[in-house]
Amino acid sequence: MKNNVTMRDIAEKLGVSSVTVSKALNDKEGVSEELKLRIKNLASEMGYRYNTAAKSIKEGLSYNIGVIIPERFTGLAQSFYLRVYHSISRVLEHYGYYGILNILTNEDEEQLNLPRIYYEKKVDGIIILGQVSKNYIEIVENMDLPKIFMDFYDEHADIDSVVTDNFYAAYELTNYLIRQGHRNIAYVGNLYSTSSIQDRFLGYYKSLLEHCIPLNQSYILNDRDEKGKYVDIDLPEELPTAFVCNCDQVAYNLTHKLKELGLDIPQDCSVVGFDNDIYATLTSPNLTTVEVDVEQMARTCVKSIMDKIANPNRRFGRVLVQGKIIYRDSVSQAKTHTKSFPATS
Repeated sequence: MKNNVTMRDIAEKLGVSSVTVSKALNDKEGVSEELKLRIKNLASEMGYRYNTAAKSIKEGLSYNIGVIIPERFTGLAQSFYLRVYHSISRVLEHYGYYGILNILTNEDEEQLNLPRIYYEKKVDGIIILGQVSKNYIEIVENMDLPKIFMDFYDEHADIDSVVTDNFYAAYELTNYLIRQGHRNIAYVGNLYSTSSIQDRFLGYYKSLLEHCIPLNQSYILNDRDEKGKYVDIDLPEELPTAFVCNCDQVAYNLTHKLKELGLDIPQDCSVVGFDNDIYATLTSPNLTTVEVDVEQMARTCVKSIMDKIANPNRRFGRVLVQGKIIYRDSVSQAKTHTKSFPATS
């Protein structure tokens, strides 16, 4: 790879002018979005490095984006949000930006402390990845810079968000279980925890309604406490034939519990998850789940924050990114009977 790659080198490769390359790399008008992306991708492949220090002085920008993740989503068992952060960082490079990861501690969230990167003006925009408390959302709303929620949304209409289509994906997942003959289907997730868990539940519920299956309140199973810490899942006395879990890690935990009770997956009951993260293949048998399009979410989120930096009044609302079902071995045809045993605690 050539050192000190210039705009002229990139222009010659694509058969365009150096001016066109300059406009694309600096997000100026006069170049189509498709050509901009081709130029940025080639610049990255060739090892072109933006002179962000000089641009920062000239334009008054830091060329950094803060990515804030609540501490509870960053433990050893949490892989999804760190994977999303890596994708965001890679996309930011195409715009000559760097992603600064900021872990929002539980204490700072409770005490409503905004991150230092904001107070010290080290970033041009903020992406909040993972749901924060209502009170914290209110102070984020008053931050004087572009901001976007990712993987959750809130009632505050003036904060844009990029989320996977949780409702439709869970709806389709539940439809699949019903096609396999299941009618006693539980949902596993704390409905008061995050907007994603709520939307996945609503998709599950819509599927039940369309198939005239009454909602059994004893089949709504809690998986975590109010601080997001996983708890032991209490099973109902009459065991469902299938479980829709709000994420793969919960499906993994549930499967382990069911096996300890002497149950076989999927012969005795089917289990499905959501996210298609590492837990989907750690679970035995491997999980049928919904694959979240992390790369598309990252591209959409970064494109939106760049547009908002260029035009602070720009609004996008809530942008949905479609996922897809990955079919594996954790689902089988429903049996004609259900098992019963004393409720667990």
